[in-house]
Parts: sequence; C-alpha cells; structure tokens
Amino acid sequence: MKPRTSPLSVIDSASLLHQGTGGSSSPRPRRALVLILVMVVVALLTLGGLTFSELMLNEHRAAVLVVHQAQARAAADSAIEAVRYFLALPIDVQHEMGGWYNNEQQFRGVLLREDEDPRGRSRFSIVAPTADDGSGFAGIRYGIEDESTKLNLNALAAIEKKTPGAGRDLLLALPGMSDDIADAILDWMDADDEPREFGAEVDYYLGLDPPYVPKNGPLETIEELLLVRGVTPALLFGADADRNGFADSDEALIAAEGADNSDGRLNRGWAGYLTLCSLEKNTRLDGSAKIDVNQSDMQKLYDELVEALGNEDWAAFIVAYRQNGPYTGTRPGELISGKTPDLKQKGVVKLSTILDLIGARVQARFPGERQAVVLESFFPEVPGVMNVYLPLLMDNLTVNPQKVIPGRININQAPRAVLEGIPGMTGELLDTILSQRAVDPVERDPGRDYETWLLTEGLVSLDEMKTLMPFVCAGGSVFRIQAVGYFDGGGPSARVEAIIDTTESKPKLIFWRDLTHLGRGFSLETLGVGGF
Repeated sequence: MKPRTSPLSVIDSASLLHQGTGGSSSPRPRRALVLILVMVVVALLTLGGLTFSELMLNEHRAAVLVVHQAQARAAADSAIEAVRYFLALPIDVQHEMGGWYNNEQQFRGVLLREDEDPRGRSRFSIVAPTADDGSGFAGIRYGIEDESTKLNLNALAAIEKKTPGAGRDLLLALPGMSDDIADAILDWMDADDEPREFGAEVDYYLGLDPPYVPKNGPLETIEELLLVRGVTPALLFGADADRNGFADSDEALIAAEGADNSDGRLNRGWAGYLTLCSLEKNTRLDGSAKIDVNQSDMQKLYDELVEALGNEDWAAFIVAYRQNGPYTGTRPGELISGKTPDLKQKGVVKLSTILDLIGARVQARFPGERQAVVLESFFPEVPGVMNVYLPLLMDNLTVNPQKVIPGRININQAPRAVLEGIPGMTGELLDTILSQRAVDPVERDPGRDYETWLLTEGLVSLDEMKTLMPFVCAGGSVFRIQAVGYFDGGGPSARVEAIIDTTESKPKLIFWRDLTHLGRGFSLETLGVGGF
C-alpha cells in the first residue's frame, strides 16, 4: 500500500524546484557590499600613499635643512680661516686691502657659494661692536676686535704686584663695579687665602651650599666670575641676551642691574670690557726682533744700533749710557760727534724704559782721552723733535727681552670704561685721547703706531708718559672674531666666536665657541645680501 502524499508538500517541492531554475528576479545585496569594501580599501591605500609621500617630503626637507645647516656652519668657519689668512699678511698689505677694523669689502656679505636660488646662495659676515666715546656701545662694524682694548683679568696679579692698588682701580672703573666685588675678584685669583679689605676668601666659599673653594690662579673663562661673591649674570653679561653687541627692541626695555639700555645705548655688562688673553708682539712692525738695549755684549749692541738706526752718534750715546748711567752733576755738556766709546767696557746700568734716553746726559771717557766729558743727549725732550726720533727708537729697541708683552691696554681703541682706570690717566687726558685718536689703524698717522704719541704730541709730560708706559700700548696682537654664516634667502644660519693669536709667525686659533643657539643675531640686510 503506497504512502499518502500531502498536497502541501507537493506544492513546496515544486516551488523550490522553480526557484532553482532561475525563475526568481529578487535583488542580490552582496554585490553592493563588495563595491563599498573596494572603495574603502582604495581610499585607505590612497591615504597611505599620501602619508608616505608626506613623510618622504618631510625627510627630504629635513635632509636639505641638515645640509644647509652644515653649509652655514662651514661658511662661519670659513670666515675664521679668512681672518687667519688676512692677519698673516704683512701690515702694509692689510692696510692696502682696507685693514681689519672696519672693512665691508673683505668682511661683509662675502659670497661662498653661488646659486640661482637665494636659499642656496651662502655667505659669511664678520661683525664687531663699535665703541662710542662713552662707556656704552653703539651699533656694529664689519671687522674684528683687538683684545688689548679690554682689561686682562689674568694680568691683574702682575699689575698689583708692580703697582699696589692698580688692579683694583682698573676694576672699579667698570660700570656697576663696587669695592667689595672688586676685592672679591682679586681674592678669587690671587694665590693666598688672606682676604682683602672688602674681599672674600676660602672661608666664605666653604660656608656656601654647596661649598667650593676659590680658583687662586688664572681664569680659564670669563664665566668663572659667576662663582665670585657678588657677581651676577646681569652684571657680567648685561641685557645683551643674543650677544650681538647692540640694543635690540626687546632688550632696550630691560633695565637689569648695571645693564640699563633705556637710553638705547647698550651696556653689554662687564664681559664686554674683559679678556683673558690680550698680548702684543715685542717685535718691529715688520715682524723682526727688536734690539735688546740691556744686553751684555756692548760690541754687539753698538753694531746692531748702527745698522738699525743708521746713526753712529746715536749708537755711541746709548752704549755710553749703558756703561756709565745718567749724569746728574752740574758740569756743562756738549754734543760730541764722531767718537766711539770703549766697547770692551761692560754695561753697568740698565734702562727701565726707552724713555730713559730722552733728555739724559752722560759722563764718559773715550779711548785715548784722559778726561771724561759730559755728553748732551741726542734725544732732547722737545715735542717736534721727539716726533722724529722716538718712533724710530720705539720700533727698533726694547728693554724687555720677552717675545710678547701681556695685558697692556690699547689707548687707540679701548672704551672709556677701560681707559679711565689706568694709573696716571686723568679725566682731562682721557677726554683729549677720546677726541683726538683715530681708532682705525688704516686712518692712523704712523707716529701713532706707538703709545708714545701721547708724549710726542704734547698730551703728557715725560714723567707722566713713564707712569703710563707699563699699562698702555698702541695695539695688540690677539683678536676676537664673531662670524655669521647664512643664506640670501634666509633659512638656517650659524654664528661662532673665535680668538686668534698672531704673536707667532702663523696666526693660531686659541678659542672657539658656537653661538648658533643664540640665533643669527643680525638681519639679512645688516649682514649683506646681493651686490657684495
């Protein structure tokens, strides 16, 4: 007997069969979903590609920035080497090229790398502050600084030993300096532990938290002064935050202790007046060694004097002075020419300064003569006459056998605040010097290449000049450089500071410091772009 089939089941089976043969036209939502997924994937890939491209562009920009920064640093270092080369040239050649004091042609906007794009055109400029006739600084120039225009802290101990109180007076002339800070600075550097009247020694510093001991010796950096009692950053560095040497608009609003810029004239703080490495070559202008008039061999001295001065009578008088010393009696003297002293006789008197020869009389006996005679000086104390012979003596002769002389101050360029502390420097003399001097060596009369121009031009007496001589000079041999490397189109820049010693035949770099973190410091217009 066959099983019975339900009519409903037959209908359901037929319906399923009909759907399987494609008879239905219902929509398929799965196709739209795939399209959306594809679009999302494409968008993500596009964003990924854009992100990757942006990363690569940023990497490229960073690489270019690093290259430009390195080029800017190289430009600044090139400036240092350019100055070294310039200072190695003979003095007359330097002057023909415009000199080192203010020379836009040699030191402003010097093109190093040409490029059609200003952002790739690199240059360097060398800048220095211009000292005015007061204690402040006014603007910049394109050149370098003579370190002898500053007070050498490491020379103060020798100055104090030779002239007690002179070192303190030099410090007290600085703006904002006080008795207690001046004595504390001297105590910090002297070798003993005995405090001065207003000073501080090891007992004071051991009582601080944390404790430390004073240097009791020469300083290595100016910044060491911040360890001295009473010395603050405001006093030492003033308001010149970017070390560019003049009052910027924001700095002019700062009235720090001892560094008020409200008059628009920058006080750079004591650091602008201090150095640790001023030196001057004890040589002739052409670089050859001077004649030591205090040497023991009289024959050699006489021969060297005749060759250098071209005058046998002058040579004979100088040798006679060495052998007999100055005559202080009342016998009348005479100018004796054509005679030579006994060159086998030893020298018994040494000159303390070349100025000892001026106006001096000598009693001497010449070979073959029984009676000594009094010789009148061939170097009279007459301003017009001194201007003829004294530069010749100063260039060729010395009483100091050392190759270099440290610490003397350049009266031709030093600012008022440094000059007025010099022993023997009166206010009237200081005003006269500031009003009559020529600060640029290129513009200077040759007679002013020596500090004795104060004497030859009648500004001081012979005795006053002798008092000043241990403290003053007409120019030093160590120079400070501030160089900026930059691009015409802006972008990265580099600023460095260096000190070059020219006391040897080959100028030597003795100090280098990176100032790039302080910014370019000067506008591109000031530094010079295009047409230089």
